[in-house]
Amino acid sequence: MPPKCEVTVAMRTSSKLHLAFDAVFYYVTDMQDAISFYRDTLGLPLVSHDDVARLNLNGVLIELVPVPPGSVVPGNGNARLCFAVNNLEETLEQLQERGIETSTIRKKQGGKLAFFRDPDGNELSLWEYDKVEGRPNIVGSAALHN
Repeated sequence: MPPKCEVTVAMRTSSKLHLAFDAVFYYVTDMQDAISFYRDTLGLPLVSHDDVARLNLNGVLIELVPVPPGSVVPGNGNARLCFAVNNLEETLEQLQERGIETSTIRKKQGGKLAFFRDPDGNELSLWEYDKVEGRPNIVGSAALHN
Protein backbone atom coordinates (compact mmCIF):
# COMPACT_ATOMS: atom_id res chain seq x y z
CA MET A 1 0.00 0.00 0.00
CA PRO A 2 1.48 3.40 -1.01
CA PRO A 3 2.06 6.03 1.65
CA LYS A 4 -0.84 8.45 2.25
CA CYS A 5 0.97 11.41 0.72
CA GLU A 6 1.25 9.60 -2.63
CA VAL A 7 -2.47 8.82 -2.64
CA THR A 8 -3.28 12.46 -1.87
CA VAL A 9 -1.02 13.70 -4.68
CA ALA A 10 -2.56 11.22 -7.11
CA MET A 11 -6.06 12.34 -6.16
CA ARG A 12 -5.18 16.00 -6.69
CA THR A 13 -3.65 15.25 -10.08
CA SER A 14 -6.66 13.24 -11.28
CA SER A 15 -9.10 16.01 -10.30
CA LYS A 16 -7.40 18.68 -12.38
CA LEU A 17 -9.83 21.10 -13.98
CA HIS A 18 -9.82 21.28 -17.77
CA LEU A 19 -10.65 24.89 -18.56
CA ALA A 20 -10.63 26.78 -21.83
CA PHE A 21 -10.96 30.52 -22.38
CA ASP A 22 -14.38 31.60 -23.62
CA ALA A 23 -14.88 35.37 -23.45
CA VAL A 24 -14.58 38.57 -21.48
CA PHE A 25 -18.00 40.09 -20.92
CA TYR A 26 -19.56 43.23 -19.56
CA TYR A 27 -23.16 43.82 -18.51
CA VAL A 28 -24.68 46.76 -20.36
CA THR A 29 -27.92 48.70 -19.87
CA ASP A 30 -28.26 49.98 -23.45
CA MET A 31 -27.12 47.44 -26.03
CA GLN A 32 -27.12 49.82 -29.02
CA ASP A 33 -25.16 52.47 -27.10
CA ALA A 34 -22.64 49.83 -25.97
CA ILE A 35 -22.26 48.39 -29.48
CA SER A 36 -21.73 51.88 -30.86
CA PHE A 37 -19.03 52.57 -28.26
CA TYR A 38 -17.07 49.34 -28.68
CA ARG A 39 -17.53 49.03 -32.46
CA ASP A 40 -17.61 52.61 -33.70
CA THR A 41 -15.56 54.46 -31.08
CA LEU A 42 -12.98 51.79 -30.20
CA GLY A 43 -13.06 50.05 -33.59
CA LEU A 44 -13.66 46.46 -32.47
CA PRO A 45 -15.28 44.37 -35.22
CA LEU A 46 -18.81 43.16 -34.38
CA VAL A 47 -18.79 39.38 -34.90
CA SER A 48 -22.45 38.62 -34.08
CA HIS A 49 -25.46 40.08 -32.32
CA ASP A 50 -28.38 38.07 -30.96
CA ASP A 51 -29.21 38.19 -27.23
CA VAL A 52 -25.63 39.34 -26.66
CA ALA A 53 -23.23 41.27 -28.89
CA ARG A 54 -19.87 39.69 -29.64
CA LEU A 55 -16.83 41.66 -30.73
CA ASN A 56 -13.36 40.52 -31.69
CA LEU A 57 -10.15 41.92 -30.21
CA ASN A 58 -7.23 40.13 -31.88
CA GLY A 59 -8.92 36.74 -31.43
CA VAL A 60 -10.32 37.46 -27.96
CA LEU A 61 -14.11 37.40 -27.78
CA ILE A 62 -15.62 40.43 -26.01
CA GLU A 63 -19.30 39.99 -25.16
CA LEU A 64 -21.80 42.68 -24.25
CA VAL A 65 -24.57 41.13 -22.17
CA PRO A 66 -27.83 42.95 -21.39
CA VAL A 67 -28.58 43.47 -17.71
CA PRO A 68 -31.58 41.31 -16.81
CA PRO A 69 -34.78 43.37 -16.27
CA GLY A 70 -35.01 44.62 -12.69
CA SER A 71 -31.30 44.09 -12.08
CA VAL A 72 -28.61 46.65 -11.46
CA VAL A 73 -25.26 46.68 -13.25
CA PRO A 74 -22.79 45.09 -10.83
CA GLY A 75 -20.61 47.73 -9.20
CA ASN A 76 -16.89 48.38 -9.02
CA GLY A 77 -15.43 44.94 -9.43
CA ASN A 78 -11.75 44.23 -9.73
CA ALA A 79 -11.75 42.85 -13.28
CA ARG A 80 -11.29 45.10 -16.29
CA LEU A 81 -10.45 44.89 -19.94
CA CYS A 82 -6.95 46.16 -20.68
CA PHE A 83 -5.86 47.29 -24.15
CA ALA A 84 -2.13 47.23 -24.94
CA VAL A 85 -1.03 50.24 -26.99
CA ASN A 86 2.22 51.35 -28.58
CA ASN A 87 1.83 55.02 -27.65
CA LEU A 88 -0.29 55.80 -24.59
CA GLU A 89 -0.23 59.58 -24.98
CA GLU A 90 -1.41 59.37 -28.61
CA THR A 91 -4.17 56.89 -27.74
CA LEU A 92 -5.42 59.13 -24.90
CA GLU A 93 -5.54 62.08 -27.30
CA GLN A 94 -7.56 59.98 -29.78
CA LEU A 95 -10.04 59.00 -27.07
CA GLN A 96 -10.36 62.59 -25.83
CA GLU A 97 -10.98 63.79 -29.42
CA ARG A 98 -13.90 61.30 -29.48
CA GLY A 99 -15.36 62.84 -26.32
CA ILE A 100 -14.17 60.18 -23.88
CA GLU A 101 -12.82 61.28 -20.51
CA THR A 102 -9.56 59.63 -19.53
CA SER A 103 -7.42 59.44 -16.41
CA THR A 104 -3.94 60.80 -16.13
CA ILE A 105 -1.06 58.50 -17.00
CA ARG A 106 0.38 56.49 -14.12
CA LYS A 107 3.91 55.14 -14.29
CA LYS A 108 4.04 51.53 -13.12
CA GLN A 109 6.77 48.92 -13.06
CA GLY A 110 7.16 47.76 -16.65
CA GLY A 111 5.11 50.47 -18.31
CA LYS A 112 2.48 53.19 -18.16
CA LEU A 113 -1.24 52.87 -17.38
CA ALA A 114 -4.37 54.98 -17.92
CA PHE A 115 -8.11 54.40 -17.59
CA PHE A 116 -11.41 55.36 -19.22
CA ARG A 117 -15.03 54.17 -18.96
CA ASP A 118 -17.62 52.77 -21.33
CA PRO A 119 -21.21 54.15 -21.40
CA ASP A 120 -22.20 51.87 -18.48
CA GLY A 121 -19.28 53.00 -16.32
CA ASN A 122 -17.20 49.84 -16.79
CA GLU A 123 -13.58 50.77 -16.29
CA LEU A 124 -11.25 50.00 -19.20
CA SER A 125 -7.46 50.21 -19.12
CA LEU A 126 -4.73 51.21 -21.53
CA TRP A 127 -1.22 49.85 -21.00
CA GLU A 128 2.02 50.82 -22.74
CA TYR A 129 4.94 48.52 -22.07
CA ASP A 130 8.30 50.15 -21.39
CA LYS A 131 10.52 50.15 -24.45
CA VAL A 132 13.45 47.84 -23.70
CA GLU A 133 16.38 47.58 -26.10
CA GLY A 134 16.44 44.16 -27.72
CA ARG A 135 12.94 43.16 -26.57
CA PRO A 136 10.50 42.64 -29.45
CA ASN A 137 7.37 44.76 -29.60
CA ILE A 138 4.63 42.55 -28.15
CA VAL A 139 1.75 44.83 -29.09
CA GLY A 140 0.20 43.67 -32.35
CA SER A 141 -2.50 45.99 -33.62
CA ALA A 142 -4.01 47.78 -30.68
CA ALA A 143 -4.40 51.20 -32.31
CA LEU A 144 -7.81 52.88 -32.30
CA HIS A 145 -9.51 52.75 -35.68
CA ASN A 146 -10.44 56.03 -37.33
